[in-house]
This record gives sequence, C-alpha cells and structure tokens, in this order.
Amino acid sequence: MLPTVLPVFPIGGAVLLPRGVMPLNIFEPRYLAMVRDAMAGSKLIGMIQPRFTAREDDDSDGESRPGLFDVGCAGRITEFRETGDGRMIIALTGVARFSVARELDVTTPYRQVMPDFDAYADDEGEPRPLAPAARSALETTLRSYLDTQGLSADWKAVAEADDDSLVTTLSAVCPFDAVERQALLEARDLPARAATLNALMTFAQGAGGSDGNLLQ
Repeated sequence: MLPTVLPVFPIGGAVLLPRGVMPLNIFEPRYLAMVRDAMAGSKLIGMIQPRFTAREDDDSDGESRPGLFDVGCAGRITEFRETGDGRMIIALTGVARFSVARELDVTTPYRQVMPDFDAYADDEGEPRPLAPAARSALETTLRSYLDTQGLSADWKAVAEADDDSLVTTLSAVCPFDAVERQALLEARDLPARAATLNALMTFAQGAGGSDGNLLQ
C-alpha cells in the first residue's frame, strides 16, 4: 500500500529510480528523526531534488527551504544499520515515482508531502524491455562516452546486465547535473529513459561535459 502522506528527503544532484538502490549516510538530526519514524511505519521515504533557484521560505530553524521539483520517487528502507557515533546507514530501494500534490504544514523537523502516484502506476510492474537496436545504440554510445571521460568499464558485466539494471545504474553514476537527472527520473518508461540517457551521453561528448544544460 502506498501512503497518502510521505516524508521527503531533498537531495540535489541525486535521484532514486524505481527498482534502483540508493545508499544513504544519515547524520542530521531532522533526517535521523525521519528515518526512525519511517521505520516505525511504512518504511517509505520520498527522494526528491530541491529547486535551489525557486522561492525560498524560512523553516522553524531559520534555515532556507528551497522549493521542490514536481516529481520524486518513493523508496523503501531495505537495509538499516546504526553506527556507534549516532549515524544511520540505510539503503532505499525505489518503489514508485510520485507527483507532489502539495507540501504539508507539519510540526516534524522534516518535510512531508501529499504524493500522487496515479500517473506512475506502471512503476510497480515489470519494465518494458528495450528494442535490440536501442540496447545496441546505448552500449555503443557508452563506449565512446567513457573514452571521452577517460574511464573504463567491465564490458562483460555490461553485456550481461538486463536493460533495467543497466539504464538505472548509468543514470545514477554518470556525472549529470540536476536538471538532466530530473529528466531521467521523469522519462515515461524504460525505453524513454534509455533514449534520454543516450542523448545526454552523446551531448556530453560534443560539449566536453554535461554543463551545457541540454535539457534547460
């Protein structure tokens, strides 16, 4: 069951995708409280990027609160460990994307939203596989992209990875900016995300990096 109220963890430059896994090192008191509350309830946390250029409000601690992007992804806490110095090490596994229907006025130290999962009902099913030509094109672009970046890859592992794992991993590890990562998150389905990923890697080679803001 997906919740009607969702605590959110705003992190810029990082997105959680359905079925992806995101490790997190939690140390701020507000987010330690969020994780404790989530563990006592649904174990779901919404990962969402902040809009640092949006209007900012002051929260109860006098800190600025940037606006949020319209779409995030709910993740379930699938690993949890407390450290001896007060931190928590957790892993979130992506469940489903959501649109922010509205942000709630809350007394908790962390932010909460009313999520709308309706537009992303297919996230909980099996992803549509890539066409063979699209998979081949993605691997070809990846080779040239890594050469441009001076990086290498385990090509046997790349070839053996299923479409969803490959696209999700590349979306997480490639050094894209916040807007580009948001475009990957909001892509309609796996083939659309693969096409966006292919375009971003192609552009990065021509522009000498992804700072050209292809998607702005």
